[in-house]
Amino acid sequence: MASKYDGLARIIMQNVGGKSNITSITHCITRLRFKLKDESKANTDILKGTDGIVTVIQSGGQYMVVIGNHVPDVYAAVVSVGHLENLAEAKVGGDGDDGPKEKMSPFNAFVSIVTGVFTPFLGVLCACGIIKGLLALFVALGVLNGEGGTYNILYSLGDAAFYFLPVILGYTAAKRFKLPEMEGLIIGCALVYPYVLGGGDYDISKLFGIPVTMPPSGNYTSSVLPVIVAVAFAAWFERKYKKFIPDTIKMFTVPLITCVVTICLTFWVIGPVTSLASSGLSAVFGAIAGFSPVLLGVIAGAFWMVLVMFGLHWALVPLALTEMMTIGYSRTLVGMFAHSFVLVGSVLGIMIKTKDKKLKQLCPPAAISSVAGVTEPALYGLLLPKKTPFIRACIISAICGGILMAAGVTSYLQAGLGVFGYTAYINTETGDASGMIISIVVSLVAVAAGLVTEMFFYKDDVKAETKSSSSASSAEAGKGETISAPVQGKVIPLTEVEDEAFSSEALGKGLAIVPSVGKVFAPVDGEITTFFPTGHAIGIQSDGGAEILIHVGMDTVKLNGKGFTPKVEQGAHVKKGDLLLEFDMDLIKKEGYSLVTPMIITNTDDYTDVVPTDAANVNNGDIAITTL
Repeated sequence: MASKYDGLARIIMQNVGGKSNITSITHCITRLRFKLKDESKANTDILKGTDGIVTVIQSGGQYMVVIGNHVPDVYAAVVSVGHLENLAEAKVGGDGDDGPKEKMSPFNAFVSIVTGVFTPFLGVLCACGIIKGLLALFVALGVLNGEGGTYNILYSLGDAAFYFLPVILGYTAAKRFKLPEMEGLIIGCALVYPYVLGGGDYDISKLFGIPVTMPPSGNYTSSVLPVIVAVAFAAWFERKYKKFIPDTIKMFTVPLITCVVTICLTFWVIGPVTSLASSGLSAVFGAIAGFSPVLLGVIAGAFWMVLVMFGLHWALVPLALTEMMTIGYSRTLVGMFAHSFVLVGSVLGIMIKTKDKKLKQLCPPAAISSVAGVTEPALYGLLLPKKTPFIRACIISAICGGILMAAGVTSYLQAGLGVFGYTAYINTETGDASGMIISIVVSLVAVAAGLVTEMFFYKDDVKAETKSSSSASSAEAGKGETISAPVQGKVIPLTEVEDEAFSSEALGKGLAIVPSVGKVFAPVDGEITTFFPTGHAIGIQSDGGAEILIHVGMDTVKLNGKGFTPKVEQGAHVKKGDLLLEFDMDLIKKEGYSLVTPMIITNTDDYTDVVPTDAANVNNGDIAITTL
């Protein structure tokens, strides 16, 4: 999914002088840190006046754009929008990282990968889906000749993104897995090269004498998972062996080895595994159909979108075609018919409920595509990344599938999907159109169910909303909340801190302490929301709602964790007075860094006032700040 910070990221990219002016980019707990080739090319005044940017600081050879607590999200957007993956510093004490990695379930990891490789061309995918849908509509209405030049040329445009999907995904997956893009592109091209499309005069039965098994569709056009898995392997494999190749021949040797080995593995392993899974799936669905048609409808409706993601839906198409050719009709795929209409309703519901402008813009074309039976934009771009709307859509589709089968709807010919699939349910011998009427009614019910469900259940970002709600109520909950000194030492006002981001109070009000002891204690009962890998900065949300940032020293991120010993982990719930961090004061001073430690309330705007102590010195546990 596009990030809500993409617009801000583009403004930042334009005004730091563009990609060509950037040597590296990283981030700390509040700011983006650029190293620019020529800082005079940066439009500092424009950046300072941009909503979402606190200020800009130029110091120590770094061009720092101060963002605030959500800097990891802005950093990710800048890297993505600017294609700065090769310039992003992997780790500068953790700065180049996007923060601690969230542990994901296998399903969530799979969703993250699939949606990640689809996101870069989602707009084009929607456009192509609309073209195909409109062409089918114009032919059905008799406005356009389905065999004429106009149709053929425009259909080539509309179908190109789907037919050459492995090529496009090869490129985007390469970016996702950090493989050279051209290698991913070539791997995708090899999967749809005319020699391997099947049905021709070219022998592709064996590769180095080892049998090659193609997927049920006969080729890899329009496939998704094979190329993603292939590129993921290629990226991992290349990192393993690349270091052993002499630099003088790396330019051609590395892509040669990577591409040859990957393609062999794809045709030997990935293809056969897909084919084996498909054959088993076909047998299972055949058995279910014999046991209970209604159960088949429920299962087909529930899992059709999942099968499409894995490319296993092709296992059922031959089964349906065989039935149609032998007995004149088929019920195997009837249960999945409503899924595109469920997606239409779900997408419209999301469009109505979401406050994300970019997400809202993607909804109309995705809904139009789904009406025509082209569901990839809605599936990969909207529902799957959100997970719970996807699950709800599968449930509704399952119910509709069961209803269709229970009503005896039968397919008598191979028609299209979406609104172009209605004619498939007209009995070609008797002219009975009751099946078509039922399918129309069920499809309308599916749209309504998807729409109402998402309007009732959809939320943009549960975590963000929870945090926002907490922040919104924190002024009330935190009235009179006192925050203790995290370190022992001399108190100085923020205005005396030699860092504009703190001294201007742009990040929030508070105070600073010149520590006399190298220990940081919890100033409140609360949760450690951020603990930077370098150990120099800690974010805490108190049980009363205050969002607190403790920053040990100035520019100490450059120490890369040297001299800092964290005592708790991010996510831990701590009690006031718990030891959070030990730091080597002598080492930090010896390295030339200031020990001044600001403590600020980053959600200052949620309070009537934030009042620092007027004491000249504080010990651990003394009241340092009071929120009103």
